[in-house]
Amino acid sequence: MIRGFLRDAFFLARTGVWRLLRVREVLLWTFLMPVIFFYFLAMVNGGESAERKDALAVSVAPDAGFLAHELISQLGKRDYRIVRPETREEFLSEPRRIEIPSGFTESVLAGKPMEIRFSRKGEDQTADYDRVRLMRAVYTVLAELAVTAANGRAVTPESLQQLAAEPRMLQLEVKPAGKRVIPPSGYQQSVPGTMVMFTLVILFTGGAASLTMERRMGLLRRLASSPVSRGAVVAGRWGSRMALGAVQILFAMLLGRWLFHVDWGPHPAMVVTILMAYGALAATLGILLGNFGRTEVQVIGIGVISSNLLAGLGGCWWPIEIAPLWAQRLAMFLPTGWAMDALHKLVSFGASPASVIPHLCATLAAALVAGYILSRSFRFQ
Repeated sequence: MIRGFLRDAFFLARTGVWRLLRVREVLLWTFLMPVIFFYFLAMVNGGESAERKDALAVSVAPDAGFLAHELISQLGKRDYRIVRPETREEFLSEPRRIEIPSGFTESVLAGKPMEIRFSRKGEDQTADYDRVRLMRAVYTVLAELAVTAANGRAVTPESLQQLAAEPRMLQLEVKPAGKRVIPPSGYQQSVPGTMVMFTLVILFTGGAASLTMERRMGLLRRLASSPVSRGAVVAGRWGSRMALGAVQILFAMLLGRWLFHVDWGPHPAMVVTILMAYGALAATLGILLGNFGRTEVQVIGIGVISSNLLAGLGGCWWPIEIAPLWAQRLAMFLPTGWAMDALHKLVSFGASPASVIPHLCATLAAALVAGYILSRSFRFQ
């Protein structure tokens, strides 16, 4: 009996997933659209990678003087990676650029205001941080000039070096109070976030709408009149959606690693386990949506709105760590929030697999509850 159940369920799951993968819309949203969103959301969340995010291209006029080099030195101390492009075209292609004009040192020492031009591409979450770092570098140079002049010294490269070597009258001692959590950016945020979002989108739309269509066309009624048991039909329909979700997840992980150089952390097995549990929950919820929906249009509309709402509130579009505290707490009540928090812990924060056991248990428990509701309420017509 069990062997027959498994045989029927596997047959229905296999034929179901192949039928889903032949739908053009499913192929589009499974393999093409996630790649576009990988790049788009990476640009919104701080550039392609953490290394390129802090690159600062500098262009210094030949007669800018020693104060220009002092300013560049201060920028380097503000966690910028100074880049000196060889051509003007290379300089303009950089995402962050600063230009120090001709006669900079001479004009500043003469008390004339000078304009330093800073340009950047986009206004993402790091824009304000750029402004703070630039102003700190500029004000530090001005403070050095003021202190040097107050001590009756001539402002020269040597006097500035002597000032930097002198002990400070006021010092700040900084010690870590705990492990610093830096919100992921670039592809480290966009690839996991897009993967979690599109798994929900495709299973809430294509997976649910196909079930509604099968009911409308009478395919489920034919199955009900066949020797296949009710449990095998439900398991087969769930298995086909789960297989589709697994294909999408594995495709996104491999593409993220090979094309976008995403580091999945020291515990990739736990990452896959979390994502498969999430896929199981998404597949069950998608079938529930198709089970209670009346028409394909209704199901697709609800699926698009609900999946995007869950993605936004769960931290798929931006790191939830930068959101207000109430939003971070709300995310912990959502399946997308469980998945993203677990991925950030494993991938970005270096946490151990034990730290995401609560996320895994909550996801599996929700999948079991949804599966029980589905088994009791599955409709053939």
